[in-house]
Amino acid sequence: MIADTTYDAAVIGGGPAGATAALCCARGGLSVIVLEKDTHPRFHIGESFLPRHYALLRELGLLDRFHTLPQVPKFGASFVMGNGEKARDFWFKPGPHGEESHAASLERAPFDQMVVSAAREAGAVVHESTGVRSIDRLGDGDVALTTTAGPVRARVLLDASGQGAVAGRHLGTRRQLPDLRRVAYYSHFTGVERREGRLGGSPIIVMCQEGWFWVIPLDEQRTSVGMVIGMDIIKAAGIAPDRALAWGIERTPYLRRIMAGARATDERNHVTADFSHRCEPFAGPGYFLVGDAATFVDPIFSTGVCMGMMSGRAAATAAAALLREPRRAERLRRDYARFVDGSSSVFFGMVRRYYRHGFREMFLNGTGPCGVHDAVIAVLAGHVFPRPVFALRWRLRLFKTLLDIHERIRPLVPKQPNFSLLTAGPAAA
Repeated sequence: MIADTTYDAAVIGGGPAGATAALCCARGGLSVIVLEKDTHPRFHIGESFLPRHYALLRELGLLDRFHTLPQVPKFGASFVMGNGEKARDFWFKPGPHGEESHAASLERAPFDQMVVSAAREAGAVVHESTGVRSIDRLGDGDVALTTTAGPVRARVLLDASGQGAVAGRHLGTRRQLPDLRRVAYYSHFTGVERREGRLGGSPIIVMCQEGWFWVIPLDEQRTSVGMVIGMDIIKAAGIAPDRALAWGIERTPYLRRIMAGARATDERNHVTADFSHRCEPFAGPGYFLVGDAATFVDPIFSTGVCMGMMSGRAAATAAAALLREPRRAERLRRDYARFVDGSSSVFFGMVRRYYRHGFREMFLNGTGPCGVHDAVIAVLAGHVFPRPVFALRWRLRLFKTLLDIHERIRPLVPKQPNFSLLTAGPAAA
C-alpha cells in the first residue's frame, strides 16, 4: 500500500534515470517515492556504457558496487561495413576535464537493480509492480497521480518513464522524429567470435545502407547483437518481426563470419519500434522530464543510460532548489531544459550525419585534420555535458564542413561502395 502522505518528489520509473533522480533527491533531504511498473531484475537493452558515464558512477559513489557486476572492459569502439574484412578501431582518450578513458559493457538487469537499490538505501520509497494510470493534477507544489496501488500526492513530478513518456503523453508534447523512424531487433548470443586483448571488449558497429548492427560483449560467454533498420524495410520484405535479426545477419558477410558458431539464447528476437522522439518543453509547472521520457536518441552511440542518469541528477538538483526557493522556478526550469537540449542536440546532430554514407567514408578513413576524428570520438565517449567544450565544438563544426565538401564538391577520402542488405542476398546454402 502507498502511504497517505504528500511526498516532496514523485518519480515515475525505476530504471537508471529514475533511480538516479530518486537517489539524488533522497541524499538532498527530500522525501521521494518511486513508481516502477515492472519488478527488478528485468530485461532491458542498452548494455554499452560510455566513459563519461563511468565518471558519473564515481561521482555518485557507485563505482565500487559497479565493479562487483560481471562486465567486459571497454576501451574504444570499432566500425566496419557489412561486407568488410577488418573493422576500424578507435580508442577513447581522457575527457576534457580528466574523465576516464575507459568504460564497460554489461547486462542491464543487475545494473538497473543496483542503482534502484542504492536509491532505496538512501531513503527513497520504491514501489515496484506499480504503474501510473493517470496524472490528475500537475502544477507547482501540487501533483496528484492515480496508480495501480492507489493515489499518490507530491510537490513535484520527475517523469523517468522511458519511451512510455507518461507526462509527455498527458501533456500532448511527445513528438516522433520522422527522419529517425527505425526499429531495433536484438537478442543475446553465445559463441560469437571475439578479438584478442583489449579489442575483445570493443563494441563493433556493422554498417549497411539500410541501417546498422551492434555487437556488444556482455560477459565471458554472452554477446548482445542487434539490428537497427528503417521501419518499412522488414515489412516490405515480408519478414516476421521476430525473425528480422536472423534475416539481417544471414545477408551480412562480416556478421556471418564472426557468428558462424553462435547460438541465440532466445528462440526469437526482441523488437523495439519508434524509439526516437522529443517531449518539449523538458520542464514545466510541477514537472521535470528525465532521460528517455524527455528525449530518446537513436542508440548508435550508446548514449541512453548516460543521458538518463546525467539528466536524473540534474533534475533532482533542480527540483530540490525549486522546492526550497519557489520564486526561482522559471529560471531553474529554463536551466534544466538547456542542459537536456544542449547535450542531446549534439548526439542528434551526430546521429543524423552518421546515416550519410559520406560520414561513414570519412570516419572509416581513420584520420583527419586538426584532430576532428578525436572530437567525434569524444562525443562517442559522452563528453558533451552540459555542452561540449569549445575545443570540441569548433572541431565538430569543421568535421561537418569537411563532410559537406566531401559529398558535394570533391572527395576528401577514398570512396567506398555502399553495402545494402536488400541487394546482398542471403548466404549460399
